[in-house]
Amino acid sequence: MIRIAAVGDVHVGTDGPPEGLRAKLAQVNDDADVLLVAGDLTKCGTPEEAGRFLDEFTEVAVPIVAVLGNHDHHAGRPDDVARRLADHGIIVLDGDEVVLTVGGYRLGIAGIKGFGGGFAGASATAFGEAEIKAFVHHSEHVARRLSDALARLAEAGCDRRVALTHYSPSPDTLAGERLELFPFLGSQHLAEAVDVGGADLAIHGHAHMGTERGRTPGGVPVRNVAMPVIRAAYRVYELAVPMPVAPADEHDASAVRHVG
Repeated sequence: MIRIAAVGDVHVGTDGPPEGLRAKLAQVNDDADVLLVAGDLTKCGTPEEAGRFLDEFTEVAVPIVAVLGNHDHHAGRPDDVARRLADHGIIVLDGDEVVLTVGGYRLGIAGIKGFGGGFAGASATAFGEAEIKAFVHHSEHVARRLSDALARLAEAGCDRRVALTHYSPSPDTLAGERLELFPFLGSQHLAEAVDVGGADLAIHGHAHMGTERGRTPGGVPVRNVAMPVIRAAYRVYELAVPMPVAPADEHDASAVRHVG
């Protein structure tokens, strides 16, 4: 098994992190092989907040792979935030991928923030005003970059592939959010990228009032790991290798344990 810990939407601000976060995160070294952070590491996207975030993760010894979220872009300094994280050993993905060796297996992670746009039957189209076209074209562009990164992982012969985003690739994990917000929480384009790219698991955050478990139209398990949803410092998902083992819940290749 490859054990993947994941959390998103930590929202560390200048007023500090959620209480007790550092102590809970220290457990991840025993519980998982890698920690994925699904965006919104900070509250307003400043390098100072990124430093506060890093303070909480100092005792994490397993590899940390992250994508930025919309909050991490708010101050207009996402490159500075990403650089601050990378300088301390965190792998920050933005339309690219990384391959980690875990217990002799090759785990490929493709990551990007993603964007909105809505889902099948209620998605925006590139028609009308230039602003709407720009919105949709950006959503399509970031999804293509995710699909391309997953394709490169397939070519690299990874044993398992994970798609890491901030925005959701499935309306399932948005259940609980107001329907009016769905177009701003994820997109069908991301769902198609995950399915075409052949991911074994998709991890995202962003939807604080959403639902943890869902699937893409192609059947890929999707997990919303926003901290307000999982109510923990992280959750651990186990991917069977080299061939998926179908658990009881409809051939899902991932299992979950609650931590913290």
